This record gives sequence, structure tokens and C-alpha cells, in this order.
Amino acid sequence: MSNSNEAQIVWKQVDDYFEDMLCPVDPILKHAVEESEKHGLPPHQVAPNQGKLLEIFSHMIQARKILEIGTLGAYSTIHLARSVQERNGKVISLEFNPKHATVARENVKFANLQEIIEIREGKAAELMQGMIDNNEGPFDLIFIDADKPSNPIYLELSLQLSKSGSIIIGDNVVRNGQVVNDESQDANVIGVRQFMKLMKENPKLKACTALQTVGCKGYDGFSIAIVK
Repeated sequence: MSNSNEAQIVWKQVDDYFEDMLCPVDPILKHAVEESEKHGLPPHQVAPNQGKLLEIFSHMIQARKILEIGTLGAYSTIHLARSVQERNGKVISLEFNPKHATVARENVKFANLQEIIEIREGKAAELMQGMIDNNEGPFDLIFIDADKPSNPIYLELSLQLSKSGSIIIGDNVVRNGQVVNDESQDANVIGVRQFMKLMKENPKLKACTALQTVGCKGYDGFSIAIVK
């Protein structure tokens, strides 16, 4: 067994421990994962402890209105919806893949969160521009978890759908460490690097950071920024 494999085993064991202690099995979220697997969706949903972290971020800012870019099977969407439920909030989630959107809607229905979650189907950038045109903002929290090459445009559009104090979170920004490779030809890496550069240079952002994470999902990380 390589050191890398040994490390991943430990990461998963620690995640499993934290989940057992702090994130007990939730039948609704378990159903969402099982339905996603059954219909062949990629296993790209956030880990249970990461989903709880999203909920905590939302509670910390007392979010009422959340935008999610990239629904997949609605696992993170359900976490986000629960965080605004007590405040009669709303989550709008954007999904390009029709199959993913169908599975997500069924999972939302099973969770009985149809009144809180709205899934919109189509190209996220076009849907976001339509929201800007229709004055549907601002959102308190925006979670970017879709195609990485489009992260730069998602950030620009997110800023137009934000207000002072809004939080913008970007998932999967480490790219297995390749984010530091300025010669990478990988479109995902290039997109994330441009995303980081825009966060660094954009005067509309008050503070930004990014963190590396390890766990049952392997080695990755996320960025978080607050709007000025």
C-alpha cells in the first residue's frame, strides 16, 4: 500500500468518525444519494460534513435567499434549504443536465422542500443573466459548484446578484494540487486559476480565502469570499 493510499484510508476514517459523532445518518439525504447513484449520476456531491458546513455558513449570516450553481442530485441543495427553512427562505438551484434536474426534483419532492427549492434548468450563465435582467437578486449566499472553466463568468455574474455582506463559496478549487501549475492545459485548472485571479483583483470583494481539505472525497478544497 502506498503512502498516498494509506493517507486516503485515514482521511476517510476520520471523516467517518466526525460524521458518526456530529452528522448522524439522515434518511432524506441518504435517499438523495441512493437515488442519484441508482440513476447513474456522478458521485460528486459534497460530503456529509461539508454539507453541514454549508448549513453553518448560511446560519451564521442568517441567510434567507440562496443561489446554487450546479444542482446534481440536490444533496447540497437540501442542506442549504434546511438552513433557510426557519426563516421562510428560498433556494434557487441551476442545473444544465436535464437528467440531473429530473433526479434532483424527485429528491426535493421526497424531502418535502418544494416550497423552498426551485430548480431551474439550462445554462447557468444564461439563467444568471436572466435573473440579473429581472432583478431577482440580491442573494445572501451563492454556492458555485458547476463546470470549473466557467467559474470566472459565474463569479462576475454572482457579484451582480449579491449585496454587501453576501458570501460566495466556490467548491473543488484545489484540483488535486494542480491549481498551482501555471502551465496546466487542463480547462478545469485554468478556470479555477482565473477564478482565483479575479477574486484577488476584484474591488467588490471585502475578503477572500481558500482552504485545502482532505476526507472521504479525497484531496480538494473550497474558496470563500465576502462582498464589500
